[in-house]
Amino acid sequence: MKTLTLAAAIAVGFVAQSASAADKMNDLEIAHTAYTAGQLDIRYAHLALAVSDNAEVRAFAETMIRDHTAVNAAAGDLITKLNVTPQDNDLSRTLVKGAADKRAELISLSGKAFDCAYAQNELGYHQVVNKTVEGVFIPAVTVEPLKDLLSDALVTFKVHEGHAEQMVNGLQCG
Repeated sequence: MKTLTLAAAIAVGFVAQSASAADKMNDLEIAHTAYTAGQLDIRYAHLALAVSDNAEVRAFAETMIRDHTAVNAAAGDLITKLNVTPQDNDLSRTLVKGAADKRAELISLSGKAFDCAYAQNELGYHQVVNKTVEGVFIPAVTVEPLKDLLSDALVTFKVHEGHAEQMVNGLQCG
């Protein structure tokens, strides 16, 4: 539960930062940040597959790899079609740093401790990403195909959030 509380505290800070940052972000920065968030979740999933023996955790990780890879591929196709270059920014750099810190923590764990920490991180991560995409990125984006991509992805990511919550409860983390 401590990890989930920490994730929630980080989430509140991230959402507040992203809301403020999105006011200054252009579509290319938002696209880069959304893509980065997907890539980071794919990395978490690969770590889970390398460390966990729990069937539910492994199935969830495989879903994350499949779905986030598909969304990022669609984003890559859109970038190619629009002939633009996504722009790195403070928010995407903050995400990368936070993920590196979280991966270092996760790598030090094994067994149920890993499974619970991974599941709680996924729940907190999806709560933050979903809130940010829905409440900050989609309203701020001006290019309709990007807005549509984010809206479609949000449907999938909300399912992930529900699945992560079930996983946390099923593992009886706390």
